[in-house]
Amino acid sequence: MTKFRFCILVLCIVFGALSPITVFAEEKGQKPGSSAGAADLAPQARSAILMDAGTGTVIYQKNSHDKLPPASITKIMTMLLTVEALDDGRLKLTDKVRTSEYAASMGGSQIFLEPGEEMTVDEMLKGIAMASGNDASVAMAEKIAGSESAFVDMMNKRAEELGMKDTHFANCNGLPAENHYSSAHDIAVMSRELLKHRQIIKYTGSYQDYLRKDTEKPFWLVNTNKLVRFYTGADGLKTGYTSEAKFCLSATASRDGLRAVAVVLGEPNTKTRNSEVSGMFDFLFSQYKVHTIHKAGDTLGTLTIEKGVKAELPIKAEEDYTLLLKKGITQEGVRHETVILDKVKAPVSKGQTIGKLVVYQGNATLKQYELKAPEDIAKAGWWKLFKRTTGSMFSRN
Repeated sequence: MTKFRFCILVLCIVFGALSPITVFAEEKGQKPGSSAGAADLAPQARSAILMDAGTGTVIYQKNSHDKLPPASITKIMTMLLTVEALDDGRLKLTDKVRTSEYAASMGGSQIFLEPGEEMTVDEMLKGIAMASGNDASVAMAEKIAGSESAFVDMMNKRAEELGMKDTHFANCNGLPAENHYSSAHDIAVMSRELLKHRQIIKYTGSYQDYLRKDTEKPFWLVNTNKLVRFYTGADGLKTGYTSEAKFCLSATASRDGLRAVAVVLGEPNTKTRNSEVSGMFDFLFSQYKVHTIHKAGDTLGTLTIEKGVKAELPIKAEEDYTLLLKKGITQEGVRHETVILDKVKAPVSKGQTIGKLVVYQGNATLKQYELKAPEDIAKAGWWKLFKRTTGSMFSRN
């Protein structure tokens, strides 16, 4: 062993013992882009990634930024834009979605929509998530954006907002098309974003259901993702296959407060695809644990607002703030600090960054979360400010 390699080994041992962050070193003979210690998790996949959904920490990756055809995993973005429209009030689950001639003409996986047939948004989501309906995806795209092409523009814009630099969409369902590609990394990013909308698990985690149940032509839905039945904790997200893309899967599973996202692209068959994803999940759940810093709804502090209709605004955790730790390593020395701006002048916009939550171990920064204003605060009129000023004067001792 050379002196250089010996020094590197000593440094890894010392700092590895001090830090809960896993450092992946490159091993001799390891495939480029893969992660040491987990090099054989997806040997048959063309590209793969394993991510902790809570923190976004990448545990394992293999050629994760290669631009490849994503097949029906494309529909994760279609579902994301649908649930975002639901959350924004632009859609309701009971809204009717009419099937156009174009939507009904889609080949491949489908729920056999007839031209002019109407289903609710709830039913369309079932058809997309469980049966991978190409026709349902287009019908939903047309409902939201007016046309599939306009919806695809929305998909690409959202991908850009999420920092998905390896992605370009040409349609909403993943059927083979020129200039339609993504990467395992980007798919994990949009999968993680979709999982922030908890209602999606109702659809992606169901193994079987019906469409047109009380009609003469009931349609039995069986989830194309068999892991939701055969892997404990699995409840999504989306399978994909074309002759070009081969067998693909973006999967998620949750155990003991830890949620994993695993993506494999270009697998040779469904058995290998499911086996390798199961192995990735097993690795994460056996090797890692979650340390919760704050739970969603916890009060973090108060923002003081100058000349606003409200003088103060309570700041609460928007989500669970967690830290991923390797099992066997204690959280001793892990601490956090909430930093909220001293004073902000009105108006304040909802979503405006007003501080940060910083997690340390010793003096090292492990993680930072941006804190955002939970609502709009308008500037107060002169009369309100006058009353506030005079009221504070007379309230003094």
